[in-house]
Amino acid sequence: MRIARFWLAIPLALVSLQPAQARDSADRQLQALGDAYYRSALEQYGDVELSDGTTRPGDRLPSATPASNLAAAEREKAWLARLDAIPPARLSPAGRINASVLRTLLREGIERARFRRWEMPFDSDSNFWSYLPARDPLATAEDYRRYIARMNDLPRYFAEQTANARAGLARGFSVPRASLEGRDVSIAAFVVDDPEKSPFWGAFARMPERIPAAEQAALKAQARAAIAQSVTPAFARFLAFFRDEYLPGTRTSLAASQLPDGAAYYAQQIREYTTTDLTAEQIHQIGLDEVARITAEMDAVREQAGFKGSLAEFIQFLRTDPQFVARSPDELLGVSAYVAKRVDGRLKDYFGLLPRYRYTIRPVDPAIAPFYTSGRGGLEACQMNTYDLPSRPLYNIPALTLHECAPGHSFQGALALEQQALPKFRRQTYFSGFGEGWGLYTEYLGEEMGIYRTPYERFGKLSYEMWRAVRLVVDTGIHHYGWSRQQAVDYLAGHTALSLREVNTEVDRYISWPGQALAYKLGELTIRRVRAKAEQALGPKFDIRKFHDVVLSLGSVPLPTLEERIDAFIADGGQGLPGIAYP
Repeated sequence: MRIARFWLAIPLALVSLQPAQARDSADRQLQALGDAYYRSALEQYGDVELSDGTTRPGDRLPSATPASNLAAAEREKAWLARLDAIPPARLSPAGRINASVLRTLLREGIERARFRRWEMPFDSDSNFWSYLPARDPLATAEDYRRYIARMNDLPRYFAEQTANARAGLARGFSVPRASLEGRDVSIAAFVVDDPEKSPFWGAFARMPERIPAAEQAALKAQARAAIAQSVTPAFARFLAFFRDEYLPGTRTSLAASQLPDGAAYYAQQIREYTTTDLTAEQIHQIGLDEVARITAEMDAVREQAGFKGSLAEFIQFLRTDPQFVARSPDELLGVSAYVAKRVDGRLKDYFGLLPRYRYTIRPVDPAIAPFYTSGRGGLEACQMNTYDLPSRPLYNIPALTLHECAPGHSFQGALALEQQALPKFRRQTYFSGFGEGWGLYTEYLGEEMGIYRTPYERFGKLSYEMWRAVRLVVDTGIHHYGWSRQQAVDYLAGHTALSLREVNTEVDRYISWPGQALAYKLGELTIRRVRAKAEQALGPKFDIRKFHDVVLSLGSVPLPTLEERIDAFIADGGQGLPGIAYP
């Protein structure tokens, strides 16, 4: 009640304030609202905040019930009304960015509830169970106790997710069957007869020495019991549901437009993942234009490589020649690590602001690797998929490492977390248009940094860029224009050097996760466009380090907000960040 009275009283008080005071008051209102949103998110997901600003899972899993989801949407509606009552003119420049980020987050949450997105709690790429196990040692005994408590909460959590999936199935809101065949292996990997064979045991296999031996033994005994009595039975029940009820009942159509209120749902997915108002038709055409441009560049690299055949024959050569195949997972990871180290040597020339947070490079989790994409970035780790090495050609690894590790996702995420001037709700916010756009932009930046050393690696970079351009065509082709799965496979295989395993995995991802794949290319095009605009406007005053620092100090923001910030960067003469030396 106190919060409600606060929001009612402030607008009346503003009448008598001077402009500077009014601006300060408006920023305080916004800060209170952002803090409330942040605290609610911690409570909703059961997370705990550490002293360094990072968050970790707590001693319970989130509630997935329709009631809890609807209650969250009602809170978001109330917060959005309060946010809209704050006059934008009375906010500081930083406040206006905060308001834009918060408004976008609130609208996304409200829209997800409108379509009851929780009734499709997994797809061919992402799901609610794969990231639950901790495979590396945890830091403290308290972390282990929280982890065991979460394991014991799995039966409740899985029952709620199963009920949601069943409700979606009943109304035709399901993942397309074509993209789920064989995906039960990612569930079956958790149904074991020995707790120490469970992926959940990984954190206990090597515990920190700082935890006394007796306490370690007690925690391990509790973990064995939790896995045997809670984890494994929960996965076994869900596996039976998936195989016997969900998969046979899934829809045979592919397009999101075939879902209940499907056209509106796909439009919402586009808005959420791209943070733009582009239509499916506009995005499809952008994709076609980009495919044509990149094809010409790929053919030029084919000539540089001295290959005498056609572009299609060159792609077939790249897919099949053994010289491009790692002989072991460690060889692939070693190539990635060496790329990351060479990038380290060039960062100072492109960034004034560098993160303190460190990441590691490791393989994608074996439980999901067979159907997972080529890599994944993250704050703690940058992951490379080492499953089926012939499908992971080494000439793609430099571009992949730039995107997932540094200066891509791991680098960007660490800098966002370390921006103490940002409100807490923004430090770990992630908009796909910005985040994936930045990841793809860093692949482009690798050319300037001298990371690609051979025509094959440059072709790998172009093939990855083409992969993201093709997504614009394929995603809209499937979900708006009604393409078949084979049409999508043929188009992706015919324009990139991706292995056929990757092609099929990716197409299933686009089928089951509409809109998300659009974020990469549209975000990258935006970043390159605003950079070109700044270069042209500032001329010799343009400093690439200052530009990158301004972009990354934002954390993650909607693409229109990024454009507005770069317009301000141009207006102030290309100033970098205060406190950063730019020799």
